[in-house]
Amino acid sequence: MRRVTALCAALMMGLLLFSSCGLAAGKRLSVFVSILPQKYFVERIAGGYVSVSVMVHPGASPETYEPSPRQMAELAEAQVYFLIGLPFEDAWLERIQRNNPHLLMVDTRQGIELRPIDGGHHHEGGGHGSAQQGEVMDPHIWLSPVLVKRQAETICMTLATLDPANRDEYKQNYRLLVEDLDAVDREIRSILKDVQGKKFMVFHPAWGYFADAYGLIQVPIEVEGKEPNARELAQIIDFARREGIKTIFVPSQSNIKPAETVARAVQAEVVQLDPLAENYLDNLLSTAKAIAAGVR
Repeated sequence: MRRVTALCAALMMGLLLFSSCGLAAGKRLSVFVSILPQKYFVERIAGGYVSVSVMVHPGASPETYEPSPRQMAELAEAQVYFLIGLPFEDAWLERIQRNNPHLLMVDTRQGIELRPIDGGHHHEGGGHGSAQQGEVMDPHIWLSPVLVKRQAETICMTLATLDPANRDEYKQNYRLLVEDLDAVDREIRSILKDVQGKKFMVFHPAWGYFADAYGLIQVPIEVEGKEPNARELAQIIDFARREGIKTIFVPSQSNIKPAETVARAVQAEVVQLDPLAENYLDNLLSTAKAIAAGVR
């Protein structure tokens, strides 16, 4: 959290410097985001006043992603990058900043209490308090609509400061997005009300914040971000048998084979979910329905 706090302070300084220069009349802000859900959030708030580019395209994995030369060239001309804490950001952040020293880096995790990722280093699956030294923190904050409201507030504040001429529209669009997020949150709670406290097995632990928000328990097949070895796989299969797991959820960007191995051993079904879908609201509802059906 110290890094997030520091970035929050850097954001405010960057906003002051940028706003002192101002945005040229009639010129759209050039904004970069890491993943498609962020593109949806920015475009809902900004309307047509910004140009949004996405780093990780459909089908690619944020775990192994590397920016293309074309993207690096486009980043050299951009004004804002909305960070979300994905692994490739840490790997490329310094190079991106060197490529464009004037690029404003805005960390949308600010104000959000991060949880250790399930199956991560030194995490035993208990409570999710403050970060401990050596723990890997879960970056998947966009999969909780409650936390997206906080991210959207950061996005709105940034855009309104950089482009004050359109501040009122940004704020109105933000309010409309929050209304939609609240409505989806209520619908998801209704869908999942009968399965609270249930465990659901996933390959990659993308759904931790979602599980926390709706009273579920996520059980990952991955161990510390890696596919399980033979001994770990045997333990997972034993666990799945004891718990009566009948569905294993796999991100559409992941290798499906380890999940299929477990599924065959326990006669379960493999269901793909997409944590990176751009049609954010509909995708969350589809995910909730799939989990509700899969854990009964």
